[in-house]
Amino acid sequence: MIIFPAIDIKDSKCVRLIKGDFDKMTSYENSPFDQAKIYFQSGFSNVHIVDLDAALQGKSSNSNIVKQIVKNLNLKIQIGGGIRTVDDVNNWIKSGADKVIMGTAAVENIDLLKTVCERFKNKIAVSLDVKDGFISLSGWKKQTNISAIDFVKKIENFGVSRIIYTDINKDGTKKGPNIKDTVELSSKVKIPFVISGGISSIEDIKKIKSLNNSNIEGVIVGKSIYDGDIKINELAKQI
Repeated sequence: MIIFPAIDIKDSKCVRLIKGDFDKMTSYENSPFDQAKIYFQSGFSNVHIVDLDAALQGKSSNSNIVKQIVKNLNLKIQIGGGIRTVDDVNNWIKSGADKVIMGTAAVENIDLLKTVCERFKNKIAVSLDVKDGFISLSGWKKQTNISAIDFVKKIENFGVSRIIYTDINKDGTKKGPNIKDTVELSSKVKIPFVISGGISSIEDIKKIKSLNNSNIEGVIVGKSIYDGDIKINELAKQI
């Protein structure tokens, strides 16, 4: 199972949100590059990065920071936030990103998703931010009536490399992930799932690792690292 320590970037800083609320945002001292370097030096191979400015505005002011991480650290980066066109995807692939995450654009433009999956084999991840079973879009500002299971079934054969499933009610709360719903949804399709949102302790990680579910590919850990609830060296032992 892959453990993805997370870096969310806003205004060139590492930040974390609670339930996607930008009014409940915490900034941290380490720069995104320094944070990525800590992960690399601790033995992690994969890092999950979201450009929150790009997610909100549709254009990135932080792309050079991410490119610096990709260029200088031997990490597999999955990058998301504001990726809405074939050119956006192509630019990140050319920059060396391992996976490119599409969220809002994938849901709103399913033909675009199909196109990029066909053009960039095994490079496209889809981020589904889900609240009470329904997908939220645009940095969680827009709640839809699109059922997560219906959407996943629709894209099952596109060639999506992984689905990053975030339970908005859990994200940033450190109250434990929504393992039950994630496992239930992942069991209905062939696309690998990554659990995101609410990880609070090493015990949560161990619990996910112990699942007899081959469709859970990994887990994203964010706020608990920054707040010190999960020590990097302890998390690294779970790799």
